[in-house]
Amino acid sequence: MTDILFNIEGKVALITGGTAGIGRMIAEGFARRGARAYITGRDAERTAQAAIEMGCIPLVADMEAKDGPHALAAAFTRAENHLDILVNNAGVNELPTIDDATVAGWDRVMDVNLRAAFFLVQQLLPQLRASVSGRIINIGSIGGLHVPGWEAYSYGASKAALHHLTRALAKRLGKEGICVNAIAPGPFPSRMHDVESEATRRSIDTYIPLGRAGTSKDMEGLAVFLASQASAYVNGVTIPLDGGYISAL
Repeated sequence: MTDILFNIEGKVALITGGTAGIGRMIAEGFARRGARAYITGRDAERTAQAAIEMGCIPLVADMEAKDGPHALAAAFTRAENHLDILVNNAGVNELPTIDDATVAGWDRVMDVNLRAAFFLVQQLLPQLRASVSGRIINIGSIGGLHVPGWEAYSYGASKAALHHLTRALAKRLGKEGICVNAIAPGPFPSRMHDVESEATRRSIDTYIPLGRAGTSKDMEGLAVFLASQASAYVNGVTIPLDGGYISAL
């Protein structure tokens, strides 16, 4: 018998930055569970290949561009008349020192990690409202919940702002039955985080109570929960997915 609580079969999902890393983990999990999953990426060839490998549908989008969210929303609405699950995952990172930081680098991180997420929600509101159970999942970071031991000013600030935006959207859209939540991942394998380096392994052993990096199953499990009926009364929260790192600080 199908478990209705965690069933997302037939749901329409859009995952930005879904060709690799955390976005790919979520997209693969959704597709494997029968969702109609769209993924976005900037490179058309790579996005198409990833979609074939995962059983998803590719959409080319540049979330750094000023009109990126508007163009993506237009492309999506040409294909679908409603959206059940929006995952704002596309993100970039820059780690300059306080002496080396530039306005251009700061703006790039804020544009992709924060501005694009808000305006994509805005542009896709008609499709989210057309769903009987709209869900928005913002991918934040534990770097937005604490100050790490390295300089990550724009990245941490953008993710902390995304967590706050999650609460603000939840307060407004909850009135319309759309739940908005965020995931704050700890170390997961991705292009932005090499969990296999010796330094990272030592850090994981020292600071994470479970003593390991996150896996695709860890990310899939929480994302499916937040996308399904099981989370129908969860709204406006940022959930650390970090093996206990934040709780042990």
